[in-house]
Amino acid sequence: MNNSGNVLWNFVEKVVYAVMHFLFSIVRKELSDETFDAFMQFVKFGIVGVSNTVISYLIYVVSLIAFKKFGWFSSCDYLVSQIVAFILSVLWSFYWNNKMVFIVKEGQKRNMWKALLKTYVSYSFTGLFLNSILIVLWVRVLGISEFLAPIINLLISVPINFLINKFWAFRDRA
Repeated sequence: MNNSGNVLWNFVEKVVYAVMHFLFSIVRKELSDETFDAFMQFVKFGIVGVSNTVISYLIYVVSLIAFKKFGWFSSCDYLVSQIVAFILSVLWSFYWNNKMVFIVKEGQKRNMWKALLKTYVSYSFTGLFLNSILIVLWVRVLGISEFLAPIINLLISVPINFLINKFWAFRDRA
């Protein structure tokens, strides 16, 4: 990250710390470094998640429009678009989660290929399997727009993704 990025990130951390410190003081609790670090990890995951969501949705929409224009996969174009968006957005997410969120601590090792495979497995469960079932439910059963359905899926898949990534895909070994 360049210097301006570090300055911005340091500012964000200070603001978040001040807000958390204030909230903890209201309930007469002390904000520990461990609690703050865990919360900041979630904030970083959220930032990566937002960027991943935007990338995934853009890929989904572009794929859907292209498939409709060329008449490809006409009966299941939204499902194929979901798969294309999944494959590319997981790569995006893996890169940034590895670089910003689940950073390898000193003295620990991470097998990148194994972590990438685990990331695909974890996102396959939520991002492909669960989201595909839900998108069929939203579009075919409930008649919700195929452009809105992936956004609704986020309410279910994001919290599950964080837990799976934190405690399984990016878990390091000493």
